[in-house]
Amino acid sequence: MKNSKNQALRIILGIIFLILGILGLFLPFLQGILLILLGAALLGYPPAEKLLEKIKKKVKAKVKP
Repeated sequence: MKNSKNQALRIILGIIFLILGILGLFLPFLQGILLILLGAALLGYPPAEKLLEKIKKKVKAKVKP
C-alpha cells in the first residue's frame, strides 16, 4: 500500500514539474529546462535520471572546497 502511494506521488510530482517546466520555457522567472529534467527523472525516464545524477555530482564538487 505504501509503495503504491509513493509511486502515485512520484507520478503526480513528475507531471507537475513537467507542466511547470513547459511554462518555464516561456516565463522568465522559472527554470524551464531544470524543471523538465526533474519531472522526467521522477517519471522514470532513464536518460534524464543519468543527466540529473551528473548535475548533482558537479554541484556537490563545486560546493565542497
